[in-house]
Parts: sequence; C-alpha cells; structure tokens
Amino acid sequence: MNETVLKTKNLNLYYGDFYALKDIDFNVYKNSITALIGPSGCGKSTLLRCFNRMNDLIDEVRITGDIFVNDRPIRNINIIELRKKVGMVFQRPNPFPFTIYENMIYGLSVHGMNNKKRNLEIVERCLVSVGLWDDLKDRLNLPALDLSEEMKQRLCIARLLTVEPEIILLDEPCSALDPIATMRVEELMMEMKKDYTILIVTHNMQQAARVSDFTGFMLLGDLVEFDETSKIFTSPSDERTEGYITGRFG
Repeated sequence: MNETVLKTKNLNLYYGDFYALKDIDFNVYKNSITALIGPSGCGKSTLLRCFNRMNDLIDEVRITGDIFVNDRPIRNINIIELRKKVGMVFQRPNPFPFTIYENMIYGLSVHGMNNKKRNLEIVERCLVSVGLWDDLKDRLNLPALDLSEEMKQRLCIARLLTVEPEIILLDEPCSALDPIATMRVEELMMEMKKDYTILIVTHNMQQAARVSDFTGFMLLGDLVEFDETSKIFTSPSDERTEGYITGRFG
C-alpha cells in the first residue's frame, strides 16, 4: 500500500460566489510524483495552494471539507510549521534580490535555523542536490537575479530544500523554461522523489506522462479522474479525460 501524505475529503472552495473546487477527494502518495492536468481555470493551482494555505492570502475565499497532511488536519498545524513541511515553487522563478548565498540561507533565518557554522554545509548540500554546486560554488556572493532562468528555478528549489521539507508543490515550474532547461528540471524531479514527495501542476501533458507516477485530471472545479499515470494516458475511465488527452478540447 502507498502511504498517503496529502489528502482531501469533500473539499470545496469558493472565491466569493464562484465555486472553484467541488467535493474534491484526492490523495498524494509518499515518494511519488503526482501531476494535476486540465485546461486553464479548471482549479489545478487552486487545489495545489490548498496544501500550504496559500489561498488564505486571497480575499473572499471560503473552504469547506477536510485537508490532511500526514493524517493531521491542516487546520491544526501552525502555518509556519506547515510551510516548512510543505514547500512551494512558483511558475516563474522568484529569487530574492540578494546574493545567491543570502537567497539560500533566507529560509533558515525565517524558521530560526540559521547557524553560521552549518550554513555553508547546508548550502552546499542543497545546491549539490539540484546540480548547481559546481557552477555556483565560486559565485555565491553574486546577485541571484543574474542567473539564467533555469538556474533561477533550480536555485528556488534548492532554497526550499534548506529547511528540509517533506513535500514539494510545483506550480508549472517549467512554463518559463526552454525545452533543454525543462528536460533538466524534469530529470531533477525524478531524482528528488527518492527523498521527497512532489505534487506538480502542469499544462504540458507530455511532461505529466514523462515524470509522474499518478495523474489527476481536473475540469471546471471537478477532479474528474485520478489514477496511475500509465492508465490515465492509455485507458482513461472517463470520456472527458480521453477527450482532453487526445486534444478534442482544452
């Protein structure tokens, strides 16, 4: 049996009068990559953001139902603890306007883990994890904003790893990258799932097919179908899933 690390039961979300998520029952399994696919505006990113309470920042959001992280109701988890455990990387790389080194230790400072003796060791370990250490070890005091888009995105992932999350949320992490950079980030994700659980939103169905173990197809706020990726892409149970995958709509 796969161990469930994220779960929703009868999850509903409203933006004011707009019904954005409709009775979502959803599981994310440990040390797997789970992809959410579907047309723009179907609720993928909204669902993703539920797992570290990013939707709390939006006015007029109302949520009913239950969300669990490692079987703990999310409402019982302190938000600082939650965002340490469940980290997020956004669609466009968002390094801070600091040096590379200052970016890397930012999360350590926020979470009270800043230890000057250990900082460089942690920075090295996390940059090695994303394949950046050899490129950046002699450039740590240079501005992070001077990096290429791919390196910025890898840096954002490395910055997240410094606080040792268990779960990583990726909101279209390759949408601003070219095909070669996309391939490198995909290879990184597949390497990282040995140590982390990854939930990714993507508009790129080929990407979902390449990297994920499980896929959920969303449409108009409904989770239409969720299964192993191989089944979703070869013999989906719902004709709407098949229609989207074969390009008849979306």
